[in-house]
Amino acid sequence: MVTMCTILAIDAGGTATRAVIVLPSGHCVGLGLAVGGNPISSGFDAALHSIAAAIADARTTTGPSAAAVTSTVIAMAGAGAHSREQLSAGLVALGIGGPVQIVSDVLAMFRSGTLAPDGYVLVAGTGAVAARIENGSLAAVSDGLGWLLGDAGSGYWIGHRVAAAVAADLDGRGPATALTDLLLAELNTTAGEHAASPPTTDAAPAPVERPPVLTRLIESLYALRPVELSRFAPLAFRAADSVDDAVARAILTDAAAELGTTFAAVADPVVTGPVVLGGSVLNSGLLAHRTPLGEALRAATDSAPLLSARDGIVGAAVLGLMQAGFPVDETIFRRITDDVAALLAQSHIH
Repeated sequence: MVTMCTILAIDAGGTATRAVIVLPSGHCVGLGLAVGGNPISSGFDAALHSIAAAIADARTTTGPSAAAVTSTVIAMAGAGAHSREQLSAGLVALGIGGPVQIVSDVLAMFRSGTLAPDGYVLVAGTGAVAARIENGSLAAVSDGLGWLLGDAGSGYWIGHRVAAAVAADLDGRGPATALTDLLLAELNTTAGEHAASPPTTDAAPAPVERPPVLTRLIESLYALRPVELSRFAPLAFRAADSVDDAVARAILTDAAAELGTTFAAVADPVVTGPVVLGGSVLNSGLLAHRTPLGEALRAATDSAPLLSARDGIVGAAVLGLMQAGFPVDETIFRRITDDVAALLAQSHIH
């Protein structure tokens, strides 16, 4: 009896983990979503839990003919040999056998946008990284160092500056900004009075205190994991678009400049090919906010086409098929892309 080959492809990002079950034909028969599964930002145990949840979700829509997974590809950053062994053991515990390969999340993002052998990818989501691709492999990588050391221009980077700008506004160190009300609303923190508490009736002078709203802001922000600051990045776009807030515009302009610097570090005039732009920050319209990023990309790549990739799950599926020995042409690539989009629409996953 011949068993149908079924590939499990997983894109474990900083904000979301996606899993797709794909057949050699390129048809995707199940897709699931869970919270961030990046071991650097979430920790290994939490990452494995997210991967397991995404797989379970994907299996709920899988037909019986695709129940047995014959090989698995996981696209993620920061996973070494030890992580590969742990992930393999974790998948076996879930009843998933076959070989497990870990591939670069950056390469998966590139493959979500194109099958070209050469080109570039610039990602700005929770984190930020740029890479040059040659002959289908990573030839150069810049940034992607995580929130502590890099990820300049990323969602975390923008969100951190949003929080800092609001704190400076409330503390009197910075200009007033529309970001303040937006962030306080996001945190369900009422602005209240921006001044210190009123003096007491005692003879002794009241102690000098911070504005209560700033104290509540500090408590709310320090209760978060650092990487969670990325959830505030959309506020910069909202403030820049709705009221043309100068502080928000400056944050976005600086983010674009940082991403341009990161991209320039991998650009090589000898290597031509498409530029795949991925991640929520770039897809939120950073290129359209009167920033120099678009010009920098075109100048560095001699007007190469700019392609958009929502995330790395399509690329993870493509790499999974390739590593299992199945050819992927434009027809199969388009089939994977269309099936993933349809499954997302059916399950209302965004």
